[in-house]
Amino acid sequence: MTVTEPTPGTDSADSAGSTASRAAEVLSRPVAINGLTVPNRIAMAPMTRQFSPGGVPGEDVRGYYARRAAAGVGLIVTEGTYVGHESAGQSDRIPRFHGEEQLAGWARVAEDVHAAGGTIVPQLWHIGMVRKQGQQPFPDAPAIGPSGIRLDGTEGTGQAMTRSDLDAVIGAFAEAAAAAERIGFDGVELHGAHGYLLDQFLWAGTNRRTDGYGGDPVARTKFTAELVAAVRAAVSPRFPVIFRYSQWKSDNYDARLAETPQELEAVLAPLAEAGVDAFHASTRRYWTPEFDGSDLNLAGWSKKLTGLPAITVGSVGLDGDFLGAFAGEGAPVQGIDDLLDRLERDEFDLVAVGRALLQDPQWAAKVLSGRTADLRPYDAAAARTLH
Repeated sequence: MTVTEPTPGTDSADSAGSTASRAAEVLSRPVAINGLTVPNRIAMAPMTRQFSPGGVPGEDVRGYYARRAAAGVGLIVTEGTYVGHESAGQSDRIPRFHGEEQLAGWARVAEDVHAAGGTIVPQLWHIGMVRKQGQQPFPDAPAIGPSGIRLDGTEGTGQAMTRSDLDAVIGAFAEAAAAAERIGFDGVELHGAHGYLLDQFLWAGTNRRTDGYGGDPVARTKFTAELVAAVRAAVSPRFPVIFRYSQWKSDNYDARLAETPQELEAVLAPLAEAGVDAFHASTRRYWTPEFDGSDLNLAGWSKKLTGLPAITVGSVGLDGDFLGAFAGEGAPVQGIDDLLDRLERDEFDLVAVGRALLQDPQWAAKVLSGRTADLRPYDAAAARTLH
């Protein structure tokens, strides 16, 4: 385990004990997102697992989330779940958030998480131009996106979305959000990160439309803002709508939506106005400043620019970034003093933990009770199991 180096003349055990005590105090504070009170500052980050044959979350998925809620995770954001549009996904083992059997499975997940003392939101997802032809559950469905362009710039392998396509996708997200509230979830998260459909509209690299949905950053936000507004209208006013976004894309870690705070505000402000209640800012390393001249990370800028609650994520609990951890590189647990400093000065409101929670379902309980010395180092084998 990596711990903070003691200052000269300070006993290292006292230093470690002080950090553990502060972590328990700072992370135990409740936080509100619209009408939801999350009991503490720890969230579970969404992570694709592919343990739901037929798109149905079963008993093992229920136990997987409930164990982490019982151990003190305040807010669980589920793995990405496909909305009810034929081009939304490409795996029959990734859960869906539509269909009678699928929603019944999710209702039981929510019930178990609540019984364990946690709160939970599903992440609603459409992968857009990431989709490959011939994939399940709808092998004949085409890949669609704002301009029919893949993340690597390849053209001619998908379709630019028509007005009918735009309406259908907006409707699918709104229907999924309404279903989430109906079956007992505490809110929803919209997946607008990592180069998937909503992000494809936001990013100039994949959005080359010449109608009202393309052009400058504000125009590129129009489709996603309309989708957010439809989701907002489909649920009750106090039902939280969280929006996850990122600068980076899958396989393009240098991509950026915004080079300056002003450009970022042009993207986030229309989404906030449309009804987003909190932003979940996905980064590879939460400690990295987002723009020159400030120590604020992406979540910090989200909160500063919009005034809304923000969730940070990116290699929390790991020594290196999450990509190295996923590849099996050595990743002992990282000290969290910097994370606590940022929380105490209200840079952001919640901390989403990913790989560290895969390895150790008791991660939150150990941190909240000051037992940081008992945390397990991450092993990439944890990503291949559901425990």
